[in-house]
Amino acid sequence: TEAEFRAALRREGVEGAEPFLARLAWLLPDRPLGPEMERVLRARYLRGADLWHVACALYLAEDPAEVDFVTLDEEQRAAAQAVGFRVPN
Repeated sequence: TEAEFRAALRREGVEGAEPFLARLAWLLPDRPLGPEMERVLRARYLRGADLWHVACALYLAEDPAEVDFVTLDEEQRAAAQAVGFRVPN
């Protein structure tokens, strides 16, 4: 989410990111993601924001097997892989 991205930039001491942020297009679902969340939870338990991120990726991906899901979180990585995403090391 934009909030997490901005928080990470601040945490890492990145200055002058506003021009970069202005060029990003944030994609928001146009419906509840209950089906995607249930699919993830059937495969593996995740907490709130991590579940939301994988569910959003499922919503956007026509074929998860064709999409790399990149994360530093091991639980999120395992869940993304369990629902069919490629997860590079």
